[in-house]
Amino acid sequence: MEQGHGGCFLYYAYGSNLLRERLLLSNPSAMLYAAARLQDFKLEFGHHQGRTSSVWHGGTATIVQSPGDEVWGIVWKMNASNLSSLDKQEGVEDGIYVPIEVTVHTQAGKVLTCRSYQMKDYVCGPPSPQYKKVICMGAKQNGLPTDYQKKLEAIETNNYVGPVRIMEEIEAAIKTEKIKSA
Repeated sequence: MEQGHGGCFLYYAYGSNLLRERLLLSNPSAMLYAAARLQDFKLEFGHHQGRTSSVWHGGTATIVQSPGDEVWGIVWKMNASNLSSLDKQEGVEDGIYVPIEVTVHTQAGKVLTCRSYQMKDYVCGPPSPQYKKVICMGAKQNGLPTDYQKKLEAIETNNYVGPVRIMEEIEAAIKTEKIKSA
């Protein structure tokens, strides 16, 4: 774990936390560090122990080892004080995701060791359109490679149309930011 940033750690996001406003909901210290590529992994969506996410109403993202594939994501620099809130958001206590250490490459060729999360014990299943939208918005917001963005946009969803409370919170946060920066 890369320490020595005055109690900071690097977190590699590849799912809904690609979107700044989503991550900041419960982790106010997060600062953009770099876009980065995770080699020999692929993005998958699934239901932990076959149960649909009650937050997102569909499968959620995870990374699995897959030689020759790659995942793009964002490295966030975070305060150690947000480690527990990040773990909580990722359902570590409930055993949904487990923290893992990954080595990623930035566009500038830097190699970084980061904390990330991997879903345990899941059944593959498509995400809700809302979850997919947040991932695509995050990829666009942070300028991930265009071909990777296209890959994300091609993800099939479960066509869920009901309310997604967290999506409303994210949209409200984006509106507030627009007012502030106007």
